[in-house]
Amino acid sequence: MRSSVPARDGMSMNRIEDVPSASKAVTIRACDSHQDLKMCVDLQRRIWNFSDEDLVPTAIFVVARHTGGHAYCALYNDQPAGFALAFSAGHDGLRLWHSHMVGVVPEYQNHGIGRLLKMHQRDEALRLGIPRIEWTFDPLELRNAHFNIARLGAIVRHYIPNCYGETTSPLHRSLPTDRLLAEWPLRSQRVQSVLSGLSLPASGPDAIRISVPARIRDGQSSDTNQAREIQAGLRTRLTDLFSRGYAITAFARGEEHCDYVVEPYED
Repeated sequence: MRSSVPARDGMSMNRIEDVPSASKAVTIRACDSHQDLKMCVDLQRRIWNFSDEDLVPTAIFVVARHTGGHAYCALYNDQPAGFALAFSAGHDGLRLWHSHMVGVVPEYQNHGIGRLLKMHQRDEALRLGIPRIEWTFDPLELRNAHFNIARLGAIVRHYIPNCYGETTSPLHRSLPTDRLLAEWPLRSQRVQSVLSGLSLPASGPDAIRISVPARIRDGQSSDTNQAREIQAGLRTRLTDLFSRGYAITAFARGEEHCDYVVEPYED
């Protein structure tokens, strides 16, 4: 998924911000016209600085809408501020949405618009009887990781190396587009507790903490090789743990380091 700070929810590029929402100024609605969909294409340029080759065109938005997915736009004081794109999907007979892109333009970030888009997705999914939403996100985008895991209650059990190949976005700095797959079971007790502001149970004795420098994206701008090494280390450790039945169940933020908390997990 591109689930606001920029991330393709899918390329996930979900660009999400973790702040209180200015909900009175924000309108979330379905994209009902071709003009709305063209607006979403323009928003991609503004959010991720993509060249034309990496843009999702209006035709794909149309396909998503007509095959059980959706496109929503966010307006802040009636100005285009963000959008969400999702596709209908399924695993092992379970119907779900794959949220491919959620993004908010830089000038409207830190207004909670990303959270409003995700909550709108959840409300609509529940209304339609869809029990789960999934999306991908960059494991080095730590704000997104905190939002997805700590604020939404998603868990992660899959690591996808170089999911999208190289892209033209300067945000990726020529690194492989490795992605974690967030699973959001909408009616689970875990998700409902997190969204209600309740604390999750403490991690068990078998929990493993994997640290990432809190300023990895700052360091990436000056030392891409270091970022590449950190990314490769995450890929190796998480892929091994996921293969042994572990999942990321928590995320802890610190001034110097942030920790992915990984522990044995069963549905």
